Amino acid sequence: MRTKTILTAAVLGIAVAATVGAQSRRVTMDELHNSGGVPRGWKFTLPAGDPVKGKKVFADLECYKCHVIEGAGFPPLGSDGKRGPSLTGVGAHHPAAYFAESILAPNAVLLEGPRYIGPDGKSIMPSFADSLSVTQLLDLVAFIKSQDGGAGGHAHGGAGTEERTAGPYKIRLEFRAGGGGGGGAGHAHHHAPAAAEKSGHLMAFVSDATTGDAIPYLPVSASVQIQGAPARTVKLAPMLDGNGFHYGGDVALPPRTQKIVLSIGATTMQVMGADRARFTRAQTVVFDGGAFAK
Repeated sequence: MRTKTILTAAVLGIAVAATVGAQSRRVTMDELHNSGGVPRGWKFTLPAGDPVKGKKVFADLECYKCHVIEGAGFPPLGSDGKRGPSLTGVGAHHPAAYFAESILAPNAVLLEGPRYIGPDGKSIMPSFADSLSVTQLLDLVAFIKSQDGGAGGHAHGGAGTEERTAGPYKIRLEFRAGGGGGGGAGHAHHHAPAAAEKSGHLMAFVSDATTGDAIPYLPVSASVQIQGAPARTVKLAPMLDGNGFHYGGDVALPPRTQKIVLSIGATTMQVMGADRARFTRAQTVVFDGGAFAK
């Protein structure tokens, strides 16, 4: 039996397999058709693979000849001149489905960079759709996804990240040390940061927990709880930049930071239809401050 046939059939069944062990959703046929053929807020999700086995797949395919992963123990890059993006710490920046698409259909998203795109206008990376079983694909994705900089969920390059769900919201809080967001208004600047403090930009990505859509027009503030010192409060303003839409503000985090308490007020925009009451209740979300101040 051809591997390509196995892969195609298995990929079509991933969405079903992904529900195993997860919370099921019930939907009527009318609701399914009225929402475009998929449940409201539906997203394609890959089931978990084995990163240990995935490392072997990475080695067997000789992916290391084009992609560097520092500290993974692979041989140095080859001498054929082909270079793909570094995969060191990349797992903290992209969802698993993005890596799967890159492996199966590298021309779906063309990354501009030195020699990443060939003279024919296509990615220099070949498709592996004909050479991987679905198990190998999931394991390989799991291995790449595990390359998160070794910071337990914190992106490398001075970024800390944590995610929470509260009421109708899914909130991802990020702190990027050293880089101001340009326009973040807050009270944090009224405190002169000590030498050991980390100054940077705090970003709250607030989305609908059901649909994944960003929620604008929310009053958002962050209270930095510090051991043995008064709390510092910063108002997070709506911003749009290369990171996407978020609520951001500049803040300094001392090493004794214990918690970052995010307060989300009721939306100031008019919400119509069945969602009218979903965003009218204030929410408070607590994050581990020490994870960002390290």
